[in-house]
Amino acid sequence: MVDLDADGRELSRSVVAPEEFPAHVSERERSAPTRWVWHDSSRRYPALLAAGVRVARCHDLRLVHRILLGLEGTDPTARQRDDVWAGEGVPAPDAGQALFDLVAPTGPTAAIEETLAEFARQRDALGRARAGLHLLVAAESAGALLAVEMHTAGLPWDARAHEAVLDAELGSRPTVGARPARLEALARRLREELDDPGLNPDSPTKLLRALHRQGLPVESTGRGELAAVDHPAVATLLEYKRLARLWTANGWAWLDEWVAGGRFRPVYIPAGVVTGRWASAGGGALQIPRGLRVAVRADPGWRLVVADVAQLEPRVLCAMAQDTALAEAARGRDLYEGIVADGAVTSREDAKLALLGAMYGATTGESGRLMPRLRLTYPRAMGLVDAAARRGEDGEAVSTLLGRTSPVPDGTWLRTQARATEADAAASEIARARREARDRGRFTRNFVVQGTAAEWALTWLADLRGRLARMPAARVDATRSGPVFSRHAHIAFFLHDEVIVHCPEEHVGEVSAAVRAAADAAGRLLFGDFPVDFPLDARVADSAAKA
Repeated sequence: MVDLDADGRELSRSVVAPEEFPAHVSERERSAPTRWVWHDSSRRYPALLAAGVRVARCHDLRLVHRILLGLEGTDPTARQRDDVWAGEGVPAPDAGQALFDLVAPTGPTAAIEETLAEFARQRDALGRARAGLHLLVAAESAGALLAVEMHTAGLPWDARAHEAVLDAELGSRPTVGARPARLEALARRLREELDDPGLNPDSPTKLLRALHRQGLPVESTGRGELAAVDHPAVATLLEYKRLARLWTANGWAWLDEWVAGGRFRPVYIPAGVVTGRWASAGGGALQIPRGLRVAVRADPGWRLVVADVAQLEPRVLCAMAQDTALAEAARGRDLYEGIVADGAVTSREDAKLALLGAMYGATTGESGRLMPRLRLTYPRAMGLVDAAARRGEDGEAVSTLLGRTSPVPDGTWLRTQARATEADAAASEIARARREARDRGRFTRNFVVQGTAAEWALTWLADLRGRLARMPAARVDATRSGPVFSRHAHIAFFLHDEVIVHCPEEHVGEVSAAVRAAADAAGRLLFGDFPVDFPLDARVADSAAKA
């Protein structure tokens, strides 16, 4: 252990045996406002939670290192250090001391020195960075703790309710290697309708050939193309694909692997997407089908508070651009309906198509036709994403509101663009360069909006996590949530703009208020007093399906 003061100067060192470490952390959490600095929350924090110890704050060196890699002026050797520093922990308060807990195969002395050096490098880089980056680093580190906490506590899951859905949709559980009864029946019908007795409907190549033999002009077996075709086999095929997806993604094998003791415990990856959005390393936590939400059920005496934000990314764009006209269109109502009321377009469908096209780069076709109207009505918002697209097309990086920076183009992209400017460049080379430049422009156009929306959501989560931690213990024990959360409201699920809190029934009112207060605080923290609405829909139920 190494104690540091608020300026990063070493105060003392001590040795704590592994078996004594949880008790030591618990004592430090009670006695002083402490921020633990460690290499990777996903490696250090689980053992503490298992021992009943919760950490309020941390500085996750690995995640912060990745954020700082994108900054201009960052030490150019940083990319070579990704796997060099092996330290795994330190508490550092806003004012006071910091602690490092270190475990490394290179030996404790080397681990201490390298971890201290990495922390010093990060402090130096943050000292030269703009103010927003400090908030991003704090929120990212809080998210790292929350990801471990959600895995540890788990999402309440009723395996019998899940099995009932599978039985109703697919039939009884098949033997290993066989299809479920209803899926097999659909496969037989499909072979008859396509006149192909040996057809394997799980093979896209064979399926496409069978469709072509029937004279169906499709280039893929995607839902969009199939829906436009008039043939009896289409309805059968679409139903087969739906049930096959349920069986392979969330069938009995998934249930056996990912649900135990009444909890679904996926592996979350904070900033797993380049924009800062979360990803999942296992269990498909970010793709729970609506039909299976009936299995998400609170424990007896507990409830679920399910909250989501309507049209988060368009509203974030509005706030980033300080577009008062778009803010007024969104105030107190559906944003797309507000755009129609402004006269920019004639229908809600057009408003959604045009605005999503502006953010995701679909600026040709029908979306492109509507773009001039949006640029005229909301010039600041459209100007922001258009400028981000131009920077991307020019090979430049863009940043989110708080300072997460987009990756720079790779060497192949740069060489393609350079070649297109040469006098002897072929028409195909010029066309390729333009296509790749437009692709990058679409990426940077969306990066600034999606990344800032991820920052809003992460700030919301971090604030809510703190509010829930300060609530009193419940009378009813939910033992399956583990020693830290068995009597405390806790965040059990997160998906981009949705949160599910598992809370004691007696605290439902407090939790619902905390969810809304945290969302309001996130808006003020990122966008100040700019008048943009982030309408939050919070429902209370014993099952996510009812919410």
